Amino acid sequence: MARMRLKEMQKQLTRLTVVLLMALEATSQALPGCPHSLPGCPCSCGNVSPIPYPFGIGNSKLTGKNCFLEEALNLTCTNSTLYRGKGNVQILNISLAGKMDVLMQISEVCKNESLGREETYGYYISLTTPAFAISSEDNKFVTVGCDTYGYLNTFRNGTQSSTGCLTRCDSLQSVESMQRYGNCTGIGCCQVDIPPRMKNISFEASSFHNFNSTSDFNKCGYSFVVKNGNYLFSVDHLRRVPFNMTPLVMDWSVGNDTCEASKGRPGYACKSPDSECEKSPSEYGYRCKCKKGFQGNAYLPHGCQDILECSSNKHNCDSEDHCRETPGSFECFCPDGLIGNGKKESGGCHRRQPADAFKKIVIGAGVGLIALFLGISWLYLMYQKRKDIKLKQKFFQQNGGIILRQQLSTEEDSSQTTTIFSAEQLKKATNNFDESLIIGKGGYGTVFKGFLSNNKVVAIKKSKIVDQNQVEQFINEVIILSQINHRNVVKLLGCCLETEVPLLVYEFVNNGTLYDYLHNQGQGVNVSWKTRLRIATEAAAALSYLHSEACIPIIHRDVKTANILLDDTYTAKVSDFGASRLVPIDHTEITTIVQGTLGYLDPEYMQSSQLTEKSDVYSFGVVLVELLTGEKAFSFSRAEEQRSLTVHFLCSLKEDRLFDVIQVGLLDEENQQEIMQVAILAARCLRLTGEERPSMKEVTMELEGIKLTKKDPGINTDKICNESQYLLRETQSSCEHGDTSSQQNTEYDSLREHEVIDFGDGR
Repeated sequence: MARMRLKEMQKQLTRLTVVLLMALEATSQALPGCPHSLPGCPCSCGNVSPIPYPFGIGNSKLTGKNCFLEEALNLTCTNSTLYRGKGNVQILNISLAGKMDVLMQISEVCKNESLGREETYGYYISLTTPAFAISSEDNKFVTVGCDTYGYLNTFRNGTQSSTGCLTRCDSLQSVESMQRYGNCTGIGCCQVDIPPRMKNISFEASSFHNFNSTSDFNKCGYSFVVKNGNYLFSVDHLRRVPFNMTPLVMDWSVGNDTCEASKGRPGYACKSPDSECEKSPSEYGYRCKCKKGFQGNAYLPHGCQDILECSSNKHNCDSEDHCRETPGSFECFCPDGLIGNGKKESGGCHRRQPADAFKKIVIGAGVGLIALFLGISWLYLMYQKRKDIKLKQKFFQQNGGIILRQQLSTEEDSSQTTTIFSAEQLKKATNNFDESLIIGKGGYGTVFKGFLSNNKVVAIKKSKIVDQNQVEQFINEVIILSQINHRNVVKLLGCCLETEVPLLVYEFVNNGTLYDYLHNQGQGVNVSWKTRLRIATEAAAALSYLHSEACIPIIHRDVKTANILLDDTYTAKVSDFGASRLVPIDHTEITTIVQGTLGYLDPEYMQSSQLTEKSDVYSFGVVLVELLTGEKAFSFSRAEEQRSLTVHFLCSLKEDRLFDVIQVGLLDEENQQEIMQVAILAARCLRLTGEERPSMKEVTMELEGIKLTKKDPGINTDKICNESQYLLRETQSSCEHGDTSSQQNTEYDSLREHEVIDFGDGR
């Protein structure tokens, strides 16, 4: 029994020894000597080492699984020679960069002399594996011979493509005279580049069947693919090449799909966490490689290892001691007591010098001062910004902005709502109130041309300082005037209350004033009577609307040609009727501050200081006289008795000399009656007593009637004279004595008693 037990123990010990020896053999092959292969798989064959996974030979001795990733990468080691699969393609080297050196047979075509006639025979070489393609950048296709041409074919998607070259020569001397050793330039030897992505290849050498003249030295032709730098042509090769196989480089890949399509699949080959996938140059499958800073086999689970740049001297630090490893890279540093960044190109590390410390102190102080300055500047700007905001809020409240908002919120007609502009909007619209955009100046303010953000052109008035005690009246007037909607009244679009004095925004009228058109442009004589009569009628209609049809009657108080604007069709638009100034208000009408322009002022107003609608009628009568005569309302450049256009006109009308004062070129046979009727209407408007003047509504109706009245050749001059005498009874004394200065002087002296007289154009 003891002997049987001993024998049994010996058998078990023998079996355990065999297993341990096999494990040691597998471990010795897989771990220390074979870092690029699977465990238990051979990693060399003859002179080929290593054999990296995904390539492999047979099955693992440790696990029994395949040593290769896929069948196309299965290799065979026979008599210490490595072959692909069971074929006859010998493998010389395998690179994880996707390259593989192999030995390939050459194609040969020779003359068959045994048959007694000129026939040729040759060899057809092929390699059909989709995972392999001839490397276009590492090989050349070569043909050698004097009556030979070679083809290199590829088959893709059922179609064939070919490249190749041919060589012909008559004698050995011709080749020797044109070729040098090692050159393959077309005589006796030709070569071509290989197109990219050639797989499923075949190549063949062929003859032109023309060996008769070269049979003594060239009986065969050859075609082959060869690795760059591995073939040097010699004239002796025309007799016989000294080899039957050539080395060439193949591109290899794994899988049969793209990186994107393969990721996540069970068979995805890039196993290492520090690996990445790249596109195959053959456009079949993909390749795996280690990320930058790593090296090894990306196809193995932990095949990519961090490159130790510091210890392997793969760094640019001034020394290994100043190099620190990081994942996938490294960094240079300087230890305590040294300054610099540790890099060679930057001078490395060196000891801190006193001057350097002082320089750093200076730089630090400078940076600190700059930061302090920037901080103070920022705080100052923020303070100024808050100050500006508070100032705008103060002006807005001071100018009645809160009252205006409250009243606008109660308006029912949203189409007539006044726009409240910000100061920034109007500054931007006028380029910060650039003087080149000024289009008018007067006693009440300055008018700028502006361009809003929606490209709308407007007129923006900067008014003079107003009485803060009348803010509520001003706001009421802004709202009322913004609701005026008449084609012959300039539209008030809105206002800005964020400035010390309010800014008013009007529609822009682009053709100047009636005053400019009559007096300043030198073309007043070209304004036809028909146009003048239409302008007068439109202006009268606007004033009639303000007096009678507005929601609250409005007295303009400064009617003059300078306040009648013309658009591009010469349509009249009455402007500047008090919205830019605070006005006293009673229960029935809005009037403006006591102001006016010399030559247009109502004499009754000069005596009573009471402003009425008839004051506008008187001023409009002066406008009619300007349209008739083409003269200014008052001018010191004229003779003393003619300085006041009103007195001069009325005296001429009384003395039956009306046509003497009508502007030259204006009067003709067709418009005499109309001119006379307008002159009588003007005289009625100029009556000294306001009650005797017509209303603006009556003036408008009469002008409309004159426009529609047909020519009447019979003019009742007696009636006109009687009307003239009645109209001028209050100026008769001055006319009879030839002194027309009394009324003008009376007006002038009266005007001097008022401090608010405006001698500007009032726009």
